[in-house]
Amino acid sequence: MISDTCMSTFCITVSRFTHSGCFTKTTVRSDNVVKSHFLPLIKPAASCPARPVCTMSEEKPSFPEGYKPQKVWTYTEQEGKMGGMNKPTAGKRSDEPLPVGDHPIQLYSLGTPNGMKCTILLEELGVEYDAWHIDIFQLKQFTSGFVEMNPNSKIPCMSDNDFTPPLRVFESGHILKYLAEKYGKFIPEDPRERVECFNWLFWLQGSAPYIGGGFGHFYNYAPVKIEYAIDRFTLETKRLLDVLDKHLEGREWVCAEYSIADMAIMPWIMCIYKFYNAAEFIDYASYKNVVAWVKRVEERPAAARGLRVNGFGDTAVKERHSAKDFE
Repeated sequence: MISDTCMSTFCITVSRFTHSGCFTKTTVRSDNVVKSHFLPLIKPAASCPARPVCTMSEEKPSFPEGYKPQKVWTYTEQEGKMGGMNKPTAGKRSDEPLPVGDHPIQLYSLGTPNGMKCTILLEELGVEYDAWHIDIFQLKQFTSGFVEMNPNSKIPCMSDNDFTPPLRVFESGHILKYLAEKYGKFIPEDPRERVECFNWLFWLQGSAPYIGGGFGHFYNYAPVKIEYAIDRFTLETKRLLDVLDKHLEGREWVCAEYSIADMAIMPWIMCIYKFYNAAEFIDYASYKNVVAWVKRVEERPAAARGLRVNGFGDTAVKERHSAKDFE
């Protein structure tokens, strides 16, 4: 709730329960709202008859017990399947050039949701391209060649060798936009529909970290189960599913026509049940419009091929250099 303007800014009244079961209201300046948003949402005790006054300085519970943030954070190697590859610094960790094939489009990727969205589009476009397998578990995203292509060391990234020198493109949403504009397909021509397509593309780009780095990490990959973290990101993932489910009511595709918005969003929804094994936990089947829409995308022959490129499992095409690789 926004209160009266004060001190050339505005103040916000924050209501919360503290870990001792006391209900408090605290007025904070707007620059502290982010901090207050992340305060643990801990249920109150069964009764708090005295209703004592609790202060913002009250010590919160910690996990593991006794943990206190350092005054200045220092790096300790993380545990877990994903955590072990992360460091707080950027740049190359080994010297190795990227391979280059015969086609103008060179994709360096892996069959994760962000990689899938790009190979779906490339297959839908019907253009020839080389898709190189980048094994992130072997830290190939930190080779000198990859870092030169994408200083952020995240898959996918792409080179357009129609240019001299070649033009690099990184960030999966940008790759979709770049390719769709280059080849003139899967972005609506109508200005209103075009804007709507980008609305949903960037909705996904902003939402995906909550699904993957939030829900997927804490539910499936983290080395320890933390109820607060799982609950927080499950809530947000279900909210995002509900946003999409309501939008798809009475619609065949996200926009008026099949577009890069569908290609971007679908792999992240599929990831919930395919990679995180969370269909039952998150009650995926209850989002009937989403379920039907995912099936429509999956049944497109080009999308089905794109889902296999650089992927995992028996039907995967580890690297794609021509249409014959699917035979």
